[in-house]
Amino acid sequence: MPNTPQPFVLPTSDPGVNIIGRRRGSGPPLLLLHGNPLTQMSWDRIAPRLAEHFTVITTDLRGYGDSSKPEGLPDHSNYSFRRMAQDQVDVMQHLGFERFAVAGHDRGARTAFRMAMDHPDKVTRVAFLDILPTHCVFKDIQAQMAMDLYHWWFMAQPKGFPETLLRGNEEYYIRNKLMKQGPGKGGFTEEEILEYIRVCTPENIHGVCEDYRAAFEIDLPMDTEDFNAGRRVQPPALVLWGAKSHTAHHHDPRVEWPKYCANIVRMAELPCGHYPTEQAPEETCRELLAFFQG
Repeated sequence: MPNTPQPFVLPTSDPGVNIIGRRRGSGPPLLLLHGNPLTQMSWDRIAPRLAEHFTVITTDLRGYGDSSKPEGLPDHSNYSFRRMAQDQVDVMQHLGFERFAVAGHDRGARTAFRMAMDHPDKVTRVAFLDILPTHCVFKDIQAQMAMDLYHWWFMAQPKGFPETLLRGNEEYYIRNKLMKQGPGKGGFTEEEILEYIRVCTPENIHGVCEDYRAAFEIDLPMDTEDFNAGRRVQPPALVLWGAKSHTAHHHDPRVEWPKYCANIVRMAELPCGHYPTEQAPEETCRELLAFFQG
């Protein structure tokens, strides 16, 4: 059956780094990228519906799930969104897709942002789920927003410090991060929580920390340079956010996103918190179908 997920493990252009994923459905290619501390499983509530119209590719980002988790380089460049975006371009090329649509949530949306900036010839359409651009977050941080995004500053601390403090507390960390800590949380089943606990290994925690270190050390300067030069995302874009998420508490996405995207087709608020596919799957799926079929 075309909608039955077909697992794969594919190499990237970074030697020794493999990305695991699943392919399902048929039709135009659509890549779905998850956030932190999630995996491709976060798309499972809507991927079957999308696969009725598209060839749906879900993957685990490097450092996450069951994909490779290389040791971070001294400059953290192997966990920048540019590198993570290149991983996914590599995967799509291996699968035979030179051009494709992409949707991302949280860290996956930041990966999709850099992908659309670096590879506008490959990205046909892009959807951003519940983020503000990285440059926007860093330049306009305020007290309550810093509290809501505590992990940005904690995980970006020097190598070894957050990793050591989280070691041995993985279950406590996952349960609190997904269900309690900060606004807009919850909506996960116990089975999903257990899977996210399974993949929360020391290697995963290191990869996630490197992701956040790279965001500060590499992605922020890169995005600032693009912003100051007036460079914006060119492919047609969809921007979605949760009404109860921190994303909408401190900025107006309708005001901020046009500063970073040249062609926004639609911006819409969803009746959820930070996890649209878990908390508002019907509404999220409807928006994605309308946009990517447009």
